[in-house]
Amino acid sequence: MPVAPGPANTATVIAAGTLLLAGAMGIGRFAYTPLLPAMQDVLGWSVSRAGDVASANFLGYLVGALLASALSKREARWGWLVAGMILSVATTGGGAFITSYSAWLVLRFLSGVASAFCLVLGTVVILEHLARSGAAGFGALHFSGVGAGIVVSVVVIELAKGAGMSMSGRWGALGSVCVLLIGGAWLVLRRLPGRALPSTSVVAPARDAAPASNPLLFRLILAYGLFGFGYVVTATFIVAMARRLEHSALAEPLTWIVVGLLAAPSVPVWQRVARRIGVFAALRFAFAFEAAGVLLAGYGSGHAALVLGGALLGGTFAAITAIGLAAARQIAGRHEQSVVGWMTASFGLGQLVGPAAAGRLADYSGGFEAPSLVAATLLIIGVVLLLGAEKSLP
Repeated sequence: MPVAPGPANTATVIAAGTLLLAGAMGIGRFAYTPLLPAMQDVLGWSVSRAGDVASANFLGYLVGALLASALSKREARWGWLVAGMILSVATTGGGAFITSYSAWLVLRFLSGVASAFCLVLGTVVILEHLARSGAAGFGALHFSGVGAGIVVSVVVIELAKGAGMSMSGRWGALGSVCVLLIGGAWLVLRRLPGRALPSTSVVAPARDAAPASNPLLFRLILAYGLFGFGYVVTATFIVAMARRLEHSALAEPLTWIVVGLLAAPSVPVWQRVARRIGVFAALRFAFAFEAAGVLLAGYGSGHAALVLGGALLGGTFAAITAIGLAAARQIAGRHEQSVVGWMTASFGLGQLVGPAAAGRLADYSGGFEAPSLVAATLLIIGVVLLLGAEKSLP
């Protein structure tokens, strides 16, 4: 029996999406960052190896996004979303049991596949339901789960550390929390009406060009890929950057929790900005602010610069993810389901290249200044790609 639309139902569905992304993205995908210094100490990894493991995750994310893009229009997509949920929990908790470098490459690859399935398929299911309920304007709010999950991951890691848990034990604790978060999301999402069938009644008929033949959409997809590279260098290594400062025991968790605290409310804040000045103008400002944060984190000489850099990163990356996807769906017309996958794939390709390249450049140069400069430059190129976008709208 269909669930009657209304404020409570809308809030429940958004909450479920928030829990899903908190577990699959905020923890399953990003907990690697605050745990990376401890993993380097225990496992003896160089920055290059750490970057390669991060890139393995983003390769999985790219593969998962492409698969999920195709699956988003199939009746079996709900089953694949559930599979992504289970795999996300398993690959997070699985970190408690492995120490081999090659095994970590495989585990993080599978974790990337799982997070892409949860993001792409979960977002499609949630947005379609909200559109049917007349609440499409709230569709991006569940992206705040990414920031919330980052904050939860820091709290869990610090509590586990205080309890004397090893690096493996901290991964196990995070896996247990993922069971609660993703399990809570499943309890709500499994009851949605029409969850397994793509809706054809909520697709806008306007702006109906396919991604490859729509110049504006092509520029947006390309800029989204540059954003993937631009943010991921700092998002992967910012806690490792904090490790190099004095009083790093405080700087490491503080830096990452600031990222999460700013990420959680950033989506509704930037949505309001986009309504006031336009979505593409908001994206350009967000790209520019993020570039400033990347440079501060990479070149800053103290705690204040690193924390401010983390704040600018946290205050923009989830919002760019959400607003960028919303803009692409608006432009894509009847291709709106598949464009989520194309955007995520472009994003994933940028992420795939970013950590491995940054790790090698950091090892070669002896610091994170050079990779941060490259990342910030690509973000500014993204701004240039989006200049004049408003004039290309019908």
